[in-house]
Amino acid sequence: MKWTISLAKKEDAPVIQQLAYSIWPKTYGEILGNTQLDYMLDQMYSIPVLEKQLNSKEQVYYILSQEEEPLGFASYGLHDDKGTYKLHKIYVHVSTQGKGAGKSLLAHMIQTVKELGATRLILNVNRYNAGAIGFYEKYGFKRIETIDVPIGNGYLMEDYIYQLDL
Repeated sequence: MKWTISLAKKEDAPVIQQLAYSIWPKTYGEILGNTQLDYMLDQMYSIPVLEKQLNSKEQVYYILSQEEEPLGFASYGLHDDKGTYKLHKIYVHVSTQGKGAGKSLLAHMIQTVKELGATRLILNVNRYNAGAIGFYEKYGFKRIETIDVPIGNGYLMEDYIYQLDL
């Protein structure tokens, strides 16, 4: 399949929000309760939050499309350590899973950070998201840490941190 990957602009915040709201329930529906899912979507994907990230470049977003239909997104940012970038988000619509969309988007993100001088790419993945864990391990990411990240309202993100040496 032919995927188009384009740099997101501030005007794309509603597209990213709509994608998150359609992808997350299928991705996390059985992992998180509805209340936590709604809370996290509101905290991470409200239009003001997305616009702030897009304006400040604290996260650089890309949108994956097919025939001009947005089907996924990813974002990265510089991490604290020199040469380390963080893949903050990578999500593709369930209809594209297993068809190369995620692979194409991940390859694009890896190439982009390499061109910026990255020597490592790290990411957090939910410990109970077996599909995502298998995906990252298939592409060479290694688990380096287990963490619990408080996100407010008594909720935790129960994650593994994975790293890919570039």
